[in-house]
Amino acid sequence: MRQGNVSGGGGREEWFSRAAPIFMSDLAERIKKKLMDEIAVLERELHEELPKEIKTARAHGDLSENAEYKYAKERQSYVSARLGQLHERMAGLSLMNLNNLPKDRAAYGSRVVVLDVEKSVKIEYKLVTVEEADAANGLISTSSPIGRALLGKKVGDEVKVTTPAGVKEYEVVRLLTIYDEG
Repeated sequence: MRQGNVSGGGGREEWFSRAAPIFMSDLAERIKKKLMDEIAVLERELHEELPKEIKTARAHGDLSENAEYKYAKERQSYVSARLGQLHERMAGLSLMNLNNLPKDRAAYGSRVVVLDVEKSVKIEYKLVTVEEADAANGLISTSSPIGRALLGKKVGDEVKVTTPAGVKEYEVVRLLTIYDEG
């Protein structure tokens, strides 16, 4: 996340770095690869490593007081649930149509500069998927509180967002959509 003082800089404003154009099919493939990599790691753990850990823990005797067994079973349950989520996300990716994104409002892939009204500080965000999110670098998920609040907004719109730090009020001061980057 980039921040800059509104009153400073001698009138010079920092703006977005122009990235190489993102092609929709490349984006979907990149996300699918990331998901498939995680699925492969978790499936190996679920079908190879955890059964060995459970077998070893069973060999230690009384299962009711066996912490290794309990941990391995809990991990097995977690990994199984996570795999379900990842497979569901993969199915959802096939339904994702990035060609219908608005050209004049914030949507997936948009770079948005907002003014924190209370602090008079500009903050730059890029709206991305959950898999791409990296808040420390200004990449926020469209399903995060701030991301959801910014969706559909245009320059001049004000938004109030409830965050863990309390209610924040922002004004959209700049917008660069995914189409503008091409």
